[in-house]
Amino acid sequence: MAQRVCLINVVALSPNLIGEATPRIKEFARASGGVRTLRPPLPAVTCTSQSTMLTGLAPSAHGIVGNGWHDRTLGEVQFWKQSNKLVSGEKVWETARRIDPRFTCANACWWYAMHASTDAMVTPRPIYKADGRKIPDCLTAPAELRDQLQARFGRFPLFKFWGPNADVDSTDWISLATRHLLDRERATLTLSYLPHLDYALQKVGPGHPSIRQELREIDRVVGGLLDTCAELAVKPIIVSEYGIVPVRDAVWLNRALRDAGFLAVRLEDGLEILDLENSRAFAVADHQVAHVSVRDARDLAAVERVLAKLDGVERTLAGDARAAAGLDHARAGDIVCVSAADRWFAYGWWLDDTKAPDYARTVDIHRKPGYDPCELFYDPKLLWPKGRALRKLAMRKLGFRALLDVIPLDASLVRGSHGRAQQASGFDPVLIGDLPDPFLEPSLPMECVRDAVLACTLGPTHASAVMSAFTTGTQALLRGGRR
Repeated sequence: MAQRVCLINVVALSPNLIGEATPRIKEFARASGGVRTLRPPLPAVTCTSQSTMLTGLAPSAHGIVGNGWHDRTLGEVQFWKQSNKLVSGEKVWETARRIDPRFTCANACWWYAMHASTDAMVTPRPIYKADGRKIPDCLTAPAELRDQLQARFGRFPLFKFWGPNADVDSTDWISLATRHLLDRERATLTLSYLPHLDYALQKVGPGHPSIRQELREIDRVVGGLLDTCAELAVKPIIVSEYGIVPVRDAVWLNRALRDAGFLAVRLEDGLEILDLENSRAFAVADHQVAHVSVRDARDLAAVERVLAKLDGVERTLAGDARAAAGLDHARAGDIVCVSAADRWFAYGWWLDDTKAPDYARTVDIHRKPGYDPCELFYDPKLLWPKGRALRKLAMRKLGFRALLDVIPLDASLVRGSHGRAQQASGFDPVLIGDLPDPFLEPSLPMECVRDAVLACTLGPTHASAVMSAFTTGTQALLRGGRR
């Protein structure tokens, strides 16, 4: 009989954060043989890291080259899409089912949950009304799970999941949903996504005194899940996608490309909109990594020279260098930029804040052609920004259209970031759990997470089939090699 496992994704947990403020996590690590670190793919961001963990493949194979990318067919930048059909390769539960058809899987808010072959899932999914309102909600499979969860735990707290009000409430809700799935669905593998630390660390950086309290909060949540796992004889494994490092400022790649004549803008109602159709090159910023699309191959060398000389750009990858980094995929930029360790990439192109597009001052993760951590802040230049937001929300409820323009454009507010595959010691993602050989090495490629799950769930009964299913990362480890 398979061993039930709960794979707990404590986003942004790194070894330097585990200590007195996290007694439950610290004790779990001690009892499980210590904290192992993971070597993430490039870029070390949510969608890419999760896809690597669940398929055992590099981005060049599973195709998730970031949290978003330039879709050349549509001529649009697409961020935070949710269909699992975007992820190539066999997922861990699919591999396990080939070995043991009784294997089941439930997903509590890991990304790409929609249209997946899991047996149960819950994922954030707001209701978008025709009048512009965005109503907090979630999507589930089976459909009736949505009503069960929201009847027990309340409506999914969408505005606590992302934005300037993001806090531990959304992580608490996901934890309760996970515990419900563990008790009611009883899947062989249950995935749980706990994002709380990510918000606080990006806002104030890992060295800020307030982080101690945020660590206590996430430790409380994880402790509750560990207790439920113990009650139900479920084996917990804790992972993280990346560690967050302190940063001092942003690098504006698109402004540099505009100055060099490669990026085009057009005026719409007096505001500057990125003109993708007429841009010879533009960057899709994603934390500390950016994918740069270059329309004409004859411009590649010139564009790379512009980017490589920018302060805050550590390296540029094109051609063979891009392939060597595991990003040889049609979705990847023609040039991939990696920032310096203490910098990150802002998406903006405007040179005058009064001409920024209207969505720049809002939380709009799908319209912005790049990731924007400024969405975690209220604009400090506004007088009582929360009151401004409440007034606009009241107007919307009365049927009026109102722009929730309370987000700052000041990138210097952001104090933490991630995305580089190599970070300073102590800022690595983690793997914590009672694992068998060969997963006892102090540092493992992130691809090994899939194989560790197979080994823990299916165990000695299906040992030979599990070993034959191990991916390249674990096979190299078994041979004593390294990536």
